[in-house]
Amino acid sequence: MPKALTEAEVQDFRLRLLSVAERAFADHGVEGVSVRQLAQELGCSAMTPYRYFRDKNEILAAVTAAALDRFSESLELAFATEAGAWERSAAVRQAYLRFAFENPRAYKLMFDLPHPDVAGFPDLARAALRAEQIMTAPMELLVKGGFLAGDSRLLGRIFWSAIHGAVSLQLAGKLDSDPAFEHVLENMLRFLVAGARADHP
Repeated sequence: MPKALTEAEVQDFRLRLLSVAERAFADHGVEGVSVRQLAQELGCSAMTPYRYFRDKNEILAAVTAAALDRFSESLELAFATEAGAWERSAAVRQAYLRFAFENPRAYKLMFDLPHPDVAGFPDLARAALRAEQIMTAPMELLVKGGFLAGDSRLLGRIFWSAIHGAVSLQLAGKLDSDPAFEHVLENMLRFLVAGARADHP
């Protein structure tokens, strides 16, 4: 019979497993990772991870939720700054870019890999909703202030899609330095804002 573990031991193992899983999923894809492989990297028996998670999908859901929470927290801190709507929106965008480039594996895990159905994983559903809410928050502020017109959730997804596309190309090394990534992003957002402005004809 396995020995009883303390809460601290359980938490420590879960954190180590999630750290290994984030790297493995991002580097090898979901299909390229097995629970046995994760156990080998952790130096434990093949059955040990099943004391903490039902299966690989539950591990994937947990590690994705953890990454989304880290991402959301960084954007929420940026949004909380005392400034105008445009400045707060820019702060969230910079936090998004900073997280993506400083945490490329977590970024890939969150937005580029297939995930299990969130309906079966409440914590993943909660984390995904939290991330979408903070990415939509700047749009809500700009629409409320009369700067942009339209549905804030739709605008949030449009701007997110555009930024994600640029970030993914940059992370994949598909954009060279002429023009610079920052210049591409700035002009892309300028075009989007011009089309979404409340005074746009």
